[in-house]
Amino acid sequence: MKVVLGRDDLAAAALSAAREAGAEPERAEIKPVHKASRGFVNASDVDLCELAIVTVLQAVAYGKPVLLLPVTTLGRHQHQTLVTLGKLSVADVEGHSVGVRAWSQTTGVWVRGFLTEQYGVDLRKADWTTYEGHHVEGAGDPSWVTRAPQGTKLPADFLAGRVDFGIMGNELPADDRIRTAIDNADEAAEQWSKDQGFIPVNHVVGISEAAAAEHPAAVLAAYDAMRSVLTAKEEGGPVALHPVGFEGLRAAFTKAAAYALEQDVIPRAVDYDELVERTCTALGVSPDRLGG
Repeated sequence: MKVVLGRDDLAAAALSAAREAGAEPERAEIKPVHKASRGFVNASDVDLCELAIVTVLQAVAYGKPVLLLPVTTLGRHQHQTLVTLGKLSVADVEGHSVGVRAWSQTTGVWVRGFLTEQYGVDLRKADWTTYEGHHVEGAGDPSWVTRAPQGTKLPADFLAGRVDFGIMGNELPADDRIRTAIDNADEAAEQWSKDQGFIPVNHVVGISEAAAAEHPAAVLAAYDAMRSVLTAKEEGGPVALHPVGFEGLRAAFTKAAAYALEQDVIPRAVDYDELVERTCTALGVSPDRLGG
């Protein structure tokens, strides 16, 4: 049973629990963790894998053998990831160029959702550029999005002024010229989460259909162990940073799925209960067993 998890504490807990349940798990050291997504989704070369929430949605929409284990491995605010070098603001996105690493990058999906829902931006009136393809075979960029020449990178294009705005999380370069396009981005993000009742989710845990069939007890034990770790570390606050369980993730998945459909990231609507039913059927448990 091969496992890919970015966090050492979650990996240790999951492997120990799966081993006690009778499996022979091993952790595959793949960094950054998103590099494991393509093989997991398209070839099932990993059994339990940390995945971006949008990758899960795309995998389901394109009929890949991927199930959701409802554990949040990475949650964070996103408003601050829309950046610019000049005096432009979020009000200037229409008519200007915006770069994002991949159209299906979860950070980009969240930010584009904010742009349309909060700031009234018509996404098709901006000049969008992507730099990478999708993890899920069969997925492609919308016709109104341009792919940058092979070998070019968003941070370099952004710093050189070849794109007016960039959507960047971990890949944000260090440069004193960079400023957030949304005024008071941190406060805007806090208010959005307060209004919505959740903090945007980036990464969750996926399991292959084969792993669910072959190692159901180990998968459930790994879930319990990861849930215990996250529950113990969760800080108090109005909303959880790392929600666990089907009900805990329902709001984030539902909103992300709506954004993804509006942005042509997925070819069809994905109802959250479809993910719940598929996972529970494969593992032979009721939704209550996995938090709702």
